[in-house]
Amino acid sequence: MSTTQVVVGRIGKPHGIRGELSVEPRTDEPDRRFAVGAVLATETPRGSAPHGPGRPAALTVEAVRWHQDRLLVRFEEIPDRTAAEAARGLVLAADVPLDEAPEDPEEFYDHQLVGLAVETTEGTAVGEVAAIRHGGGQDLVVVRTPDRQELLVPFVTALVPTVDIAGGRLVVADRPGLLTPLDEE
Repeated sequence: MSTTQVVVGRIGKPHGIRGELSVEPRTDEPDRRFAVGAVLATETPRGSAPHGPGRPAALTVEAVRWHQDRLLVRFEEIPDRTAAEAARGLVLAADVPLDEAPEDPEEFYDHQLVGLAVETTEGTAVGEVAAIRHGGGQDLVVVRTPDRQELLVPFVTALVPTVDIAGGRLVVADRPGLLTPLDEE
């Protein structure tokens, strides 16, 4: 069975001195994705492989707990606060089968979106989804136009009202300056 990597979280601030980290979940299934023993791949927020000391290519969940509204995770490869500081900001990804879909119909895996045709709410073709970028504030849809330009569209319901996986399309509600440059006046 083929698998793909799905972003499941982003490492935040260290918590305490024993290497525990706060994690911002990017999944509706944190108990499943951050189960003890789960091995999660790491990458920098820009999508490149981690680099430098203290930034391993994969992390193994050793312990997990909720503290107020934050997920706190201890990884086998992160023994102390110094190592935890080095891992801050890394994006975590889990391997999932290609035929698996999220339980929530309003949630999508990146591989389901890449390749979808992008059109405006008026039906004008714009291009296709080239990638999804997972940033600190929000996810961005990278739209590649026929002339090979890349447009970034915040992946929020107000701007992306329709995601039709079965129909192979993603609909964008165009706003001034979003898909076409503003006139210089």
